[in-house]
Amino acid sequence: VVSPEPVKTESVRCDGYVRHRMEMHTESDVVMPFYVLTPDDLGPNERRPAVITPHGHASGGKNAPVGRTDIPAVTDAVARYNYAYGHRFAQAGLMVFAPDARAFGERREPVGQLDDEDSFMRSTCTPLNHAAIALGQSVTGMWAWDLMRLVDYIQTRDDCDPERIGCAGLSGGGLQTLWLVALDDRVRAAVVSGYFYGYRDSLLDLNGNCGCNYVPGLWQAVDMGDLGALAAPRPLFIETGLHDPLNGSRGLVNVTEQIAITREAYGVLSSDTCLVHAVCDGEHQWFGETSEPWMIDRLIEN
Repeated sequence: VVSPEPVKTESVRCDGYVRHRMEMHTESDVVMPFYVLTPDDLGPNERRPAVITPHGHASGGKNAPVGRTDIPAVTDAVARYNYAYGHRFAQAGLMVFAPDARAFGERREPVGQLDDEDSFMRSTCTPLNHAAIALGQSVTGMWAWDLMRLVDYIQTRDDCDPERIGCAGLSGGGLQTLWLVALDDRVRAAVVSGYFYGYRDSLLDLNGNCGCNYVPGLWQAVDMGDLGALAAPRPLFIETGLHDPLNGSRGLVNVTEQIAITREAYGVLSSDTCLVHAVCDGEHQWFGETSEPWMIDRLIEN
């Protein structure tokens, strides 16, 4: 594991916090840009809980979770998907870390014309995953690695409580959150929104989804419910849109089957109440009405 060598490049005052743009190394030749949102009321020598807020698609990378409504295309995404959960977490007093995932934002691959606004909002996941698979890797693995290195960095900061780190994300950000909480027990609480369903219905039958979803051979060994089980007994909140087309042709049944697998693991560990599944009346979006106060309570009050 390389030294992160963090560098701050910009600071912008926002409503209730300061948004810092930073960069850090996750590998010797890989640099990850990210935002840090620091609440205005953070006191000297105070350590606050921290939440990582991975983005999904149609986000402009890290810009949508922090609510960059000064960027017109991001403004549309924030309104359509209720994307600015990082912004709201910072206003609630949490330290917020919003990274660019590989193939998004400032980390898009040099494929085709990427200078226009429409291209800025898209990702280059599929060509990156093609190359990754050829090298025995996957985009999912790269994302998990980068987030684990971000947790390393958060734990070194004097303004963050190293024992109270959460992660919350929508769609592809839910993918990143699910894998991070499954693989790294330093994440104490997680919200997965718009990304919890059976692989066969939602990623094999619906095979037009972005290439970042596909890890070779994964569906033959485990399903999403098994990944969720790895989070037990830590608090896990799963948010589902009742009418989300990504649920697949069987709809909510494809989700609840996976919830049952995860719930069994929580039951074995006598932590049933730590798993929450909220079905919300809507399509593919972040809802947050219940999940946001739930996360704040888990990190601040407990």
